[in-house]
Amino acid sequence: MAHEALLAELDRRREDARRMGGGSKLDKRRERGQLNAEERLSALVDEGSFLEVGLLGASVFDDDAPNTPRDGKITGFGKVDGRDVGVVVNDFTTKGASTSATNSKKMGYVRKVCTEKGMPFLHVGESTGARLPDAMGSKGMGALLGNDTTQFRRMRDTPWAAAALDTAFGSSAWLCCCSDFAVMKKGSIMSVSSPRLVSMAIGEKVDLEELGGWRLHAEQTGLIDHFVDTDEEAMAAIRHFLSYMPSHNGELPPVAEVSEGSGENQEAILDIVPEKRTQVYSMKKVVAVIFDRDSFFELKPRFGKSAIVGLARLEGRPVGVIGNNPQVGGGALSAEACRKIIDFTVLCDSFNLPIVRLMDTPGFVVGTDAERRGAPGQIMNFMNATCLTTVPQVTVICRKAYGRAYVAMGGGAHNDAMVAWPMAEVSFMDPVFATSIVHNLTAGQEGFEDALAHIQKDLEIWDMARIFSAHDVIKPQETRAYLARMLDIQRRRRSGGIGQHLMRSWPTSY
Repeated sequence: MAHEALLAELDRRREDARRMGGGSKLDKRRERGQLNAEERLSALVDEGSFLEVGLLGASVFDDDAPNTPRDGKITGFGKVDGRDVGVVVNDFTTKGASTSATNSKKMGYVRKVCTEKGMPFLHVGESTGARLPDAMGSKGMGALLGNDTTQFRRMRDTPWAAAALDTAFGSSAWLCCCSDFAVMKKGSIMSVSSPRLVSMAIGEKVDLEELGGWRLHAEQTGLIDHFVDTDEEAMAAIRHFLSYMPSHNGELPPVAEVSEGSGENQEAILDIVPEKRTQVYSMKKVVAVIFDRDSFFELKPRFGKSAIVGLARLEGRPVGVIGNNPQVGGGALSAEACRKIIDFTVLCDSFNLPIVRLMDTPGFVVGTDAERRGAPGQIMNFMNATCLTTVPQVTVICRKAYGRAYVAMGGGAHNDAMVAWPMAEVSFMDPVFATSIVHNLTAGQEGFEDALAHIQKDLEIWDMARIFSAHDVIKPQETRAYLARMLDIQRRRRSGGIGQHLMRSWPTSY
């Protein structure tokens, strides 16, 4: 009989915990079109795969314990496409999913297991920040902060992905910045603190969008990789990102079936790239032709737009793609574009994704504004990341390759293989500028065109191929086949393509 009573008590406590913040709060969310924590979890992990830990967790304060089911966070382990993952989903209906002494232990446990056992960690964030009764005073600070030894850097060796949904303050913002992939729902706010607290701190009213709206993070901070319209799309984006990632850095990413139509009509590249060197084109269209159909998953599309980065597949195998975007500034690399490429390079090197670079750049953006944005520092970080890359990497010079940007984009010895298209041109600077400097002539002056033609002849790729500084010159339509075969060869080293992870301590946000 005693056993039956205890089992009944356990059932009651479980039922109370699963009610979350109560029916009225859940109804209001439903009316607003917001998924609750359980619904987000269901959209994220495979059906029937979730094993919850900490279901009976609650506030450490006795008076608050009945009001804090699960202590505002659902934590545990599930599967995504059959692979184990650790999961934290914030329940905003319970104390605004504020971070407390109990739920900090729950989250820390999941992260610790993910790191030790080699599983991705997923965080679905919607929160108000720290729970003040738990954090206030020296006792609160000593108990709540500074005790989590889990590495937030990539030294944890497993991929992290996070979502910022609706109001994402405090820990929800921290986890996005610490993750390898962060997705944000449009209309949400992600910031250090709530507008109310910020307004009190600075003595003026704060606009939500200016504080941490999605456009701010898409175009200015670069802290978010992907943007969606709904909760369901956010969960799908995390699942999509994980499909390119290994479970940990000691294994290769999973191979998928080659999508139907991949590799067809490679001649289309010739229609995309103009014959006139000064005309722009879409490098994204080139990527779409070369790699498996519909496999390109672009990251940070509105940040540092003179470069494109993203995950793709080539014959079913995940690769990282870095390209210049001639449609923005002719493909000249801004400080923001450098930062985007650095972040993506480190991601690929940390998780064993070969890198393909498609180069068409006149150099780095220069000028007073570029200096104010820290361009020299970003350029050197860019160079450092390129030099430290240890996964297989192949560079294709599509058209322009000028100055130090040529080196940063994988030119010279900074690759495992480098080929060029016949229309490629390589030099220290743009031939128009070089003509002006070398011959002291400007466009329109007598002799300028003859001098320009002579300098342009020196830019042609044939001389570089002749001295074997370019390993080969290939036709654009041969690029896919070349990349697939060369990456197969390069994967043979270091346990089949697993890198040395020299950048595993590089921060995820800087």
